[in-house]
Order: sequence, then C-alpha cells, then structure tokens
Amino acid sequence: MDVLFISLGALFILLGIVGSFIPIIPGPLTGWLGLLILSFAPSINLEKRFLLFYFCIALTIFILDNIIPILGAKKFGGGRGSTLGSAIGLIVGILFLGPFGILLGPFFGAFLGELVVNIDNKKGAFGAAIGALIGFFTGVFLKLIIGLAFAFIYFQTLWEFRNQLF
Repeated sequence: MDVLFISLGALFILLGIVGSFIPIIPGPLTGWLGLLILSFAPSINLEKRFLLFYFCIALTIFILDNIIPILGAKKFGGGRGSTLGSAIGLIVGILFLGPFGILLGPFFGAFLGELVVNIDNKKGAFGAAIGALIGFFTGVFLKLIIGLAFAFIYFQTLWEFRNQLF
C-alpha cells in the first residue's frame, strides 16, 4: 500500500512542478496534493498542522498567481485583455513553439489581447504586454519555488521514514 501512495504522491509532486509553467495545472495545489497523498501511506506520519500550513502557502501562491499578472499589466497600462491574451498566448506558444512558446506566447498574447480591446493604443498594448510578461514570470517563479520546496519536503519525508518503508 505504501508503494501506491508514494507513487501517486510523486506523480502529483511532479505535476505540481510542471504546473509552474503550464497555466491549466494549478501547480502549488497539485504539489500539495502530492504531500497529502503521501501522508496516507501507512508507514508515513505527517502531522495535520504541517499539511494545513503548507496548504495555506499553496493556496496563497495560487491566488497571487492569478493577481500578479493583472497587477503587472495594469501597472504598465493594460487591462483584462492583456492578461487573458497572455494566458492564451502561453498555451498556443507551447503547442506551436515548444520551449520558446513559454517566452514568446505570453508576450504576443498580451499584446494582441490588449489590441483586441483597444486597437488604437499600440503603445499601451506594448506596455501592457511587458507588464503581463513580468507578472507572468513572477508567478512562474513563485510557483516553481513552491513546487521545488514541496518536492524537497516529499523526498525529505521519504528519507526520514526510510527504515519503515524499506
């Protein structure tokens, strides 16, 4: 039974890290779910307050990830069109440009999204694209740090309970 929970936990930890880059996967919450699944392993004892504390961190990062690009776009003169365009641009960019799409997709998506809302404001659209891009990368960085921290906690927990597991 331990192997099942350890394997599922590892899968969700990995998905949490991948979710740092792909907006359709809520990275921090998925990584936390990996820790929660690990806690169900009979040989592993994770305290409930530990899990609650890290859930609060994951939820906070998840909420901030949705707010930061909006704040970045607004700071540089954009609005909702640039934020939505940035998310759509990321998905399209990854599908068609691979790793380069992570960089180019949000920028061009925010630019085009802002132009759809206000076609006459090219300078504002460019500023919004820069702001959305900065906000997007800030969110990615925060999610990646939390995802890696959860992976570290996962492996640290396995190491701590290695005698009971193996």
